[in-house]
Amino acid sequence: MSLVPPPRRMSEAAFVARFASLYEHSPWVARRAWQAGLGPDQDSVDGLARAFARVVDAATFEEQRGLILAHPDLGGRAAMRGELSAASSSEQAGAGLDRCSPAEFERLQRLNAAYRRKFSFPFIMAVRGCRRDEILAAMARRLDNEAAAEHRRALAEIHKIARLRLEELVDNHTGGA
Repeated sequence: MSLVPPPRRMSEAAFVARFASLYEHSPWVARRAWQAGLGPDQDSVDGLARAFARVVDAATFEEQRGLILAHPDLGGRAAMRGELSAASSSEQAGAGLDRCSPAEFERLQRLNAAYRRKFSFPFIMAVRGCRRDEILAAMARRLDNEAAAEHRRALAEIHKIARLRLEELVDNHTGGA
């Protein structure tokens, strides 16, 4: 799907304003993608998603860690206080995390705490289209991962989240066409 206006024709300010929200509280990703140079390949969802992913994958470990830390806990305190970004709130609600039973909520909080203790960053999963039980099972499974593997997995999930947000942004901008 081609983007309108074509990203390669946008000013840096316009590009960052339009795409900064794709990576949670990390407008540097959009800024660096624009600064790296955009060509005809980046005028499509696929091409632009790859450009953003390249920026994140080339970032320092510390920058990647900051990006991971910018994400909220799934169903955590920020969600209960209404402090999530609009995109995160919608994604978590779509997965039913705002409708957990007391037992599910307790398990979610225990798993979030165990995950943070082990990895020192939040559990990240592209939850759009997932059920609560799938998310809880994934959290439990991923607690067995090594730190380096989970860092890579978190980035892969962040790329999925950004891709889904990009598709939604384009779809909303074009009226679903």
